[in-house]
Amino acid sequence: MKRTLIALFSLAVAATAVAAWHVTRHIPVGGTGGWDYMAVDAAARRAYVSHGDRVEVVDVDAGKVVGLIPDTPGVHGIAIDAADGRGFISSGRVSMMTIFNLKTLARINDVKTTGDNPDAIMFEPSTKHVFTFNGRGKNATVFDTHGKVLATIALGGKPEFGVNDGHGKVFVNIEDTSELAMIDAKTNTVSARWKLAPCESPSGLAIDRRHHRLFTVCENEMMAVVDATNGHVVTTVPTGKGTDAAGFDDERQLAFASNGQSATLTVIHETSPDKYEVAGNVATQRSARTMALDTKTHHVFLPAAKFGEAPAPTEKNPRPRPPVVPGSFELIEVAP
Repeated sequence: MKRTLIALFSLAVAATAVAAWHVTRHIPVGGTGGWDYMAVDAAARRAYVSHGDRVEVVDVDAGKVVGLIPDTPGVHGIAIDAADGRGFISSGRVSMMTIFNLKTLARINDVKTTGDNPDAIMFEPSTKHVFTFNGRGKNATVFDTHGKVLATIALGGKPEFGVNDGHGKVFVNIEDTSELAMIDAKTNTVSARWKLAPCESPSGLAIDRRHHRLFTVCENEMMAVVDATNGHVVTTVPTGKGTDAAGFDDERQLAFASNGQSATLTVIHETSPDKYEVAGNVATQRSARTMALDTKTHHVFLPAAKFGEAPAPTEKNPRPRPPVVPGSFELIEVAP
């Protein structure tokens, strides 16, 4: 009976915690075009948002656009090296990495990746190297922070998002093989490959560095929790349709999954390193499929927009995408 009461109390606390989560602001960004990842520099109070052929820079406290970094065709991701004041952008359409000054937003350098269609991008702090994960190239390019290519790492499949443990281990989802690859950042070699079944087509990835847990979100509406030391799938937790990004709040021990088709943000409570429960699903907006956590305020930001009617199918384009309604692009802020 005592254990039952404790379990019920834990569920009640988690449910109460998520009940308070709600959309607090809609920050207008405007313009046209699609988007992918975003990143929040919590110390500088800036969000960097991929947007078609540019990166929009948003003051998250003031709730307004304060700058942009242009000419990044097919931009996917942004990585931040706050200590050295540099940012890094992956532009998939031109297979390019752009280096910029975090303070002035001035462009420092543009360098080619060694694989086509760089998607996610990540700064690894122990080596001070930058990794681009190249979708069509099925590899990763490793750069120093000045843009010199240090290595190309074959990944044996299409990489999606990547994270690091802060001590030289890099983890990246391999979408088309439903695997997780571990890279030794000191030797730039793949040191392990782990199957993620029952997770299918993994995309977003987050990490609990304290407890050595990885959170990978999957096309089949689940989050797989993986032991970062041995690749064992500890458990799976239901999410929603169109899940594309994951996040983890170290202080509050909460994991997040953004579900673009379900128009929800799934909040998952880590009660222990081996036990997880859905605390709730916060209503967001259809198309809000990626996200980033502000580690200072513990708020979550999700890019989203409204869409018009899809054009008629053609022989060249049998499944045309609906256009973004001009001016509707925004950041949705979710807070407890």
